[in-house]
Formats: sequence, structure tokens, C-alpha cells
Amino acid sequence: MGVVCVPVGWTGSPASAAPVCSRAPQAAEVIAALPWERQLLLAERVWPLSRGGVPVAVIDTGVDGRHRQLAGRVLPGYDALTNVPGGDGDCDGHGTAVASVIAAAKVEGVGFAGLAPDATIMPVRVADSGVTEREGEVSAADMAEALRWATDNGARVINVSIYFEVDHADIRAAVEYAQSRDVLVVAAVSNHHKDDGRPDATPYPAAYRDVVGVGAINADGSRLPESYVGPFVDLVAPGGTVTTAAVGGGHRQVSGTSFAAPFVSATAALLLARGMTVDEVRRRLIATADPAPGPVHEYGYGVVNPYRALVERAAEGTPAGAAPVTEKPTDRAALARERRWRADAARAGVAVAVVAVLAVLLIAAEPVARRGRRGGWRARRRPAPAEPPASDDIEQRFYEVPRAG
Repeated sequence: MGVVCVPVGWTGSPASAAPVCSRAPQAAEVIAALPWERQLLLAERVWPLSRGGVPVAVIDTGVDGRHRQLAGRVLPGYDALTNVPGGDGDCDGHGTAVASVIAAAKVEGVGFAGLAPDATIMPVRVADSGVTEREGEVSAADMAEALRWATDNGARVINVSIYFEVDHADIRAAVEYAQSRDVLVVAAVSNHHKDDGRPDATPYPAAYRDVVGVGAINADGSRLPESYVGPFVDLVAPGGTVTTAAVGGGHRQVSGTSFAAPFVSATAALLLARGMTVDEVRRRLIATADPAPGPVHEYGYGVVNPYRALVERAAEGTPAGAAPVTEKPTDRAALARERRWRADAARAGVAVAVVAVLAVLLIAAEPVARRGRRGGWRARRRPAPAEPPASDDIEQRFYEVPRAG
């Protein structure tokens, strides 16, 4: 395939040739606001734990290494279209946007930054524009070559924001080659979903075994309408109106699964920088995903969560089963004694209650008995009440009628 290897630490590219663009890229405006996706993924809480200092290959349209937030973070890379070193140029902007989601540096006055700012971007150019086989911009042979080149040159993660609707044997073999060398492949699942009742085409390499297939969500957590659905979706990540670096400077807001995949690639870089193996990283990504508001075939196992992936630990082994229930032997003599004790206790309670009632009655009858003894137990008539004395009221006497005789 004519693979040209470039050492990962090499920063010069005397044999590289930047692509000749039909028109010079125009710088975009700077977006100073803090993007919603950075708030969702808790970047400030993640960076004290890991900054993702591992090589991440971006197989795409190339990467603009001159952007101020990517300067010093982009290796020369490789151009699979011309079979020469040099993927650090971009006429389209797609690859630059993807790379910036992973590794853009934080700068003063700009809210946007990559999720793994210490990652090293290894650009591998496979297209001038467009990143789908459907438009004929990417060949299967170039994709296979790019995967092998990235693997041979030390990539720990390979981000593929490209999809094919055909299972090409050479691409499948290249993916397996990367996986056999402990490289994690992360791939977008495509943006052509239609609610017409027909199943989406199977996207490759996202659908290959152990490749992490990534769909896209909006700021409200809902699936991006065009994001593919199917068993190939393992995770979802921000992909609706996300902020990225633009070729020539500034920023653009873009949408699609192409820009969701690098959030997962960046999270993988954060974990790999902590010394985990690729298998551990793949399991951790899935096990720590946040619940999503929809079914598995649309949202996979949930929304990628870098913070949880870094701080939570998976238990080893299989869950412990419940202890078996054991029956104790029956002691018939003990049961008989318990029944007698309960009967005796009930009888004793009744006796105590009767004694208490009698005591209350005796106490209440004692005053009555004393009065009876004093009176000889004879009935006594109460004296009639005396007539009230005559009134001394002068006015009352004046109106009294004199009595006869």
C-alpha cells in the first residue's frame, strides 16, 4: 500500500505537501460563549483528573494545524490521497472541526476548548470534501490504508467520522489489525436517518465488532433527527449545534454524528492516559454512560460521561447470588413449652386486670362507707331550703299591697 511511517514525536515535515485548495479558507468569527456541550460534559471537573495526553488519529479531510487553538497539537500526519506525509492541511474544515473537539487548547476569552486538550492529533487525509462513500469522496482502499497507517504510527485512538454503506473486506481487515494492536476505533453512525418506516443502512466501520458507534444528541438530550438508529449505536454524544474550530481561525457551529464521535474519542484518550487498556476503556465508556431518554437502538447505552468514566470503578467478577434458605429442625418439646408459657402469660394478664378493677372499686366505695357509719346507715332527708328574707328595698315595700286583718 506504500505506507509511509512518521514517528509520533516528529514535528517537522520536510517531505509533506499541504493540499492545494481551490479557494483560500476564510476565517470565521470567534465565538466567546461557553458551549452547552462543554457544560454538559463537565470539562473543568475532568481536567484535574486527566487531560488525555495520548496520540489520537483523525481520519478525515486533514486538520488545520495553524489554528491558534490547535497549534503545537497537530502532527504532520499522512495524506492517503497522494501517498505522502502531510495531513496537516484542510481545504474543507470537516477534519479541523473534528480534531478541535478532541484537542483544542483553552485560550483566554473563548469558551470553546477540546475535551482532551493534551491529546496529540495525528491527521490522516482521505478526502478533499465530504466524508461519505455515498458522494464518492472516500475510497475504501484509502480508508483501509489510513487505518493501517495510523495504527503503525502509534495512534491509541482512531476517530472515523466517515461511514460506508458496504462491508468492504479491506476496511474490516484494517479495523481488526488496529484492534489487534490495542487501538480503539471510534466511528460516527451517519446522518441520513429518515422517519419513513424503513431501517437505516448499516454504517461501517461503526457496525464492526468492538468499534464504538456514536450517535448524536441535541442540547435538550433528544436524538438529532438525522442520526442513524440501529444496533450499531453504542453511545450518543453532543452533536446538535456544537462549537468547533474553523479553518483559518475562529469558530463554527455545526451538527451531525461526525462531531459527536470525537467527544467519545476524547473521553477514550482521557482514560488511556490514566493507564487503562483498550478493553477496559471500551467497557468503562459503556458502563458509565448516563441514561438516555429513548430506546437502545436510538441512544445506545446512553450519553457518554467523561467524569463518571474517570472516577467510577467497575466491580470485578460476577454478582454474588443470594444465600440459600436453610430450614432449622423442629423441636416439638420446645414448641409445646412455648405454647404453655403463652397460655400462662395470658391467664396471668387476666388475673392482674381483675385485681386492678376490684382495687379501684374499693377505693371509690370507702367515702360512701364512712358516711353510712356516721349516720347509722339511716336514710336522711335533706332540710327544706329557708325562705328568703324580706326585701329591704324601699321601692319594693312601697308597691306591696297591704294584707287584710
